[in-house]
Parts: sequence; structure tokens; C-alpha cells
Amino acid sequence: MGIFSSIKNAIFGKDQPKPAPPEEAQKARDNSITAEALRNISRAGSVDVEDRLSKMDGADRLNWRTSIVDLMKLLGIDSSYENRKELAQEMGRTDYEGSAEDNIWLHRRTMQELALNGGKVPDKMLD
Repeated sequence: MGIFSSIKNAIFGKDQPKPAPPEEAQKARDNSITAEALRNISRAGSVDVEDRLSKMDGADRLNWRTSIVDLMKLLGIDSSYENRKELAQEMGRTDYEGSAEDNIWLHRRTMQELALNGGKVPDKMLD
């Protein structure tokens, strides 16, 4: 099981929602889907990601809404550079170096992937 699967399972639990159609998901991964289309996919999501995360123990002490490190900590997933690099590779990025820009991209991309897998994610976390 990959890092993203661990993130998804920690948030969705047993409520595994129906993911976006494969062609829409592939367009998003290829960056050829419009931002509005991604938002529409997210609005149709059946699991409210922000609500689930905000109710987790420690959510009030971590900056999980914008930080991939804090998101991983909240979920009990090792947030080491190696794991973040592996997650970035799962998301299609091979040049991850752990910079602030890389981590911002990784958090946004993780939220987009959660939306593509049936999560309802706030627009501010998708942009």
C-alpha cells in the first residue's frame, strides 16, 4: 500500500466513496482538466475531507489545511522527507526535493487526488 492509500484510508475509513470516472481522473493527473471541472468533481464528493480532518485528535494544534507535513502527522503517517518524496512520486513528480514550493505543491496535489477519489475538498485546498 502506498503513502496516498494510507492518507485516503485514514480519512475515508470504511466509507470508501466512488471515485471520479477514470477519464476525468486521468485528465486531472495530466493537468489537462480545468480547475472548474476539478471543483465540480470535488463538490460531488461524498466524504467531507475538511470535516473529517478537523474532528481528528490534534487537528487544532496542526496546520494541516496547508502543510503536507502537518497533514501526515495528523493522520499518524511518517512525514519524513523519504515518505514525502515517495508520495510525490505517486503523484507523478520525480523531481521532489522537499522545498517549501515542493511541499505546497504536494499538499495541493494530495487534496486534488482526494477529490478525484470521492472526497469533498474546499476550493481553497484545491487551488
